[in-house]
Amino acid sequence: MRVIFMGTPDFAVPTLDALVEAGHEVVGVVARPDKRHGRGRKLQSPPTIVRARELGLVTKQPRAIKRGPFPEWVESVEADIAVVIAYGRILTPRLLAAPRLGCVNVHASLLPKYRGAAPIHWAVINGEARSGVTTMQMDVGLDTGDMLLTAETPIGPDETAGQLWDRLKVSGAALLVETLDRYGDITPTAQDHSASTHAPMLEKSHGRVDWTQPAAVVHNRIRGTNPWPGAHTTFRDQTLKLWTSTVASEGSGAPGTVLECKKRLIVACGDGAVQLLSVQRAGKRAQPGEVFAQGTRLQLGEVLG
Repeated sequence: MRVIFMGTPDFAVPTLDALVEAGHEVVGVVARPDKRHGRGRKLQSPPTIVRARELGLVTKQPRAIKRGPFPEWVESVEADIAVVIAYGRILTPRLLAAPRLGCVNVHASLLPKYRGAAPIHWAVINGEARSGVTTMQMDVGLDTGDMLLTAETPIGPDETAGQLWDRLKVSGAALLVETLDRYGDITPTAQDHSASTHAPMLEKSHGRVDWTQPAAVVHNRIRGTNPWPGAHTTFRDQTLKLWTSTVASEGSGAPGTVLECKKRLIVACGDGAVQLLSVQRAGKRAQPGEVFAQGTRLQLGEVLG
């Protein structure tokens, strides 16, 4: 097939590679414009654009997609289909209708659950036992189109959003290739809109840990916001990032109270306690919880948050 590929983050790169390896003709790779990153504020291209250049493919990074040269280009290339995966822009009806067979989206959830920008993170934050990827025929709504194929996977009890992200970007690539191979034989399935849930874009405030919540909820918040925006609390009036944790087998006390701090760092929650496996003080590197406790001379009974 002649394919227009639309995707921006590293999550989309394996799908781009899979399309090329499967023999599809990628007539262009579309992503968001370059952004400034780091202390030097240097412009950096999205991972998909970097990979497309390595593959010698045409790239497009339009600032305007509703009118002007971009929609005209989409119509001019006479693509069979457009593949969209984490592009980050809402496509207009004109763009959706331009490819001969329409647009197929790869979404990192088991639709209709977790429609929106951050489905992987919210599935982990909410303590879901399973996740997956869904391919769907795109329409004008937000992840509301008819479903084509799905691939499910369990979520480990201590798995982070970043780890699940890395697994789903691989399974999403395989599912997309299978979807295109079987495209004419798949019967689309309408979503049950009454069962839909929303996964909004994450903000830094979503990483704040509320120690009054049960241990499982605190643990899910920590792993669901790893690597971004990163769970955080306060320690002696400074920000303390919490990278990895597990639910402690026992322990109770006032929320945020340090229950153990020698061989393990255990902190009380509203119900139960969590063991902090990896933490990071401002201006320091991440370190094991017990090493942090020893280095700061943490005392039993001190309160985080």
